[in-house]
Amino acid sequence: MVAPPALSALLEQEPRSLPKASGLRLMEAGHDGGLRMTARLRDFEVRDLLSLTQFFGFATETFSLAVNLLDRFLSAVKVQPKHLGCAGLSCFYLAVKSVEEERNVPLAADLIRISQYRFTVSDLMRMEKIVLEKVCWKVRATTAFQFLQVYYSLTREKLPLERKNCLNFERLEAQLKACHCRILFSKAKPSVLALSIIALEIQAQKCAELTGGVECLQKQSKMNGRDLTFWQELVSKCLTEYSSSKCSKPNTQKLKWIVSGRTARQLKHSFYRITHLPTIPELGP
Repeated sequence: MVAPPALSALLEQEPRSLPKASGLRLMEAGHDGGLRMTARLRDFEVRDLLSLTQFFGFATETFSLAVNLLDRFLSAVKVQPKHLGCAGLSCFYLAVKSVEEERNVPLAADLIRISQYRFTVSDLMRMEKIVLEKVCWKVRATTAFQFLQVYYSLTREKLPLERKNCLNFERLEAQLKACHCRILFSKAKPSVLALSIIALEIQAQKCAELTGGVECLQKQSKMNGRDLTFWQELVSKCLTEYSSSKCSKPNTQKLKWIVSGRTARQLKHSFYRITHLPTIPELGP
């Protein structure tokens, strides 16, 4: 079964943008308190990047790319925990400059100040160069967000006009963000993760007419049925936990607290939203 051109292009590029599986396993095997990077530290850093994404009102595409860059970097280099904040912010800044409009890109000094880090702009720029070298200067990557966009568009085409709102893309984006906050899902192919989210949402919204569409997309993507089922189960568990009070969610309150009126006046960009920070929509059914 031949895939549509947009999907074919993403599937062809997908293998070039994956983090190293061996590096991800090393982080998962790491123990907190040592000199090695761990999955827990990585997840904390990604949640901080999500807080920044929400604070600035940046696109989900920016966050997804930042996570991809960070995972590719951490899986290729033995980063000490003390350098994680600088590495994470460097990946985030690269993603922002790659995706967002130039007029919305904050100054490096402002980004460091808002993030409450103590390193300098020079430190950030040095780390940015190291990240670029380790990802072979390939900043643009094929991400789960891009697959989510394509799958959503292809799925929605099959719905009658009165059912177009059956799937809400904002909810799908929120679910992807939640998955990105766990290193586990960095081991899934972006295409598999995206289709797992779509398939689960179709079940949740009882869009029975789209079940065949998911099977069609699976075949067009040459995706193993067992793999899709396996990751669907893990995504479902993740979203259930994320919706519960036990899950640690991005701390936008910390960002809101740090930006005083005086600091806000010093910032040179008008897009800082201090009193109305965007939040992730509820993930429950």
